Amino acid sequence: MRRIRLDLAYDGGGFSGWAVQPGLRTCQGELERALTTIAREPVRVTVAGRTDAGVHASGQVAHADLPEALGADVTARAARLAHRISRLAAPDGDLVVRAVSLAPDGFDARFSAVSRSYRYRIMASPAADPLERRTAAHVPQPLDVAAMQRAAEALVGLRDFAAFCKPREGATTIRELRAFSWALHDDVLTASLTADAFCHSMVRALVAACVRVGEGRLGLAQAAALLDERQRSPLTGLMPAHGLTLVAVGYPPDDALAQQAERARALRSASDLAPD
Repeated sequence: MRRIRLDLAYDGGGFSGWAVQPGLRTCQGELERALTTIAREPVRVTVAGRTDAGVHASGQVAHADLPEALGADVTARAARLAHRISRLAAPDGDLVVRAVSLAPDGFDARFSAVSRSYRYRIMASPAADPLERRTAAHVPQPLDVAAMQRAAEALVGLRDFAAFCKPREGATTIRELRAFSWALHDDVLTASLTADAFCHSMVRALVAACVRVGEGRLGLAQAAALLDERQRSPLTGLMPAHGLTLVAVGYPPDDALAQQAERARALRSASDLAPD
């Protein structure tokens, strides 16, 4: 078998999330169906970050293992193969394979990744722009963007984000949030976040907490104190899925891919937290 890397973009509005679900249209399901048709045998797809229903991606990364004969021809026919997978997976064009390439030794789309970056867009105006309605949430009341920025900065670091995550049995909620910032341009407020990884619903909960600060419903000290909680907090709330886009996945140099994948598979523990 030969491993290939898939660079993807999709409009999440037409999918019930990334992961395969019986009877539902999902990104993974459609890609696996397309690749199985091409390979003439079952193909599994592994992704860098599983997105929820309605969440978009412009820089998603996945991998799949193809039969040797097909994989060996990827370099010569990469553009053609990307087009064929896209056409089979999503004839309407709401999922596109931007590039196909042979994966370096040790590459794992999920576990070799060292960072994920997301963008969340908000229409910060009394009236919603209908042209933005598919990719931006709407908050009609005034927002204190400076306060939201201070709240975001207070959340950055290697921390336990249990208050911002939907619990999953056996899964850690310790993450390193490396960057979180806000920018306002032409009534569209954009949050940019980068972390080593994000747990389930973490980005939308972080954004929601900052929005509540911007609305004056949550104080800066209250937002920072959420990091002391060890379970999902009702104070965070959750922003709608359609405002969220996965924009980039970062990887180490090729010679460090396997080592990173091995390290990432090990569960984090509370002892990993840096002292305040």
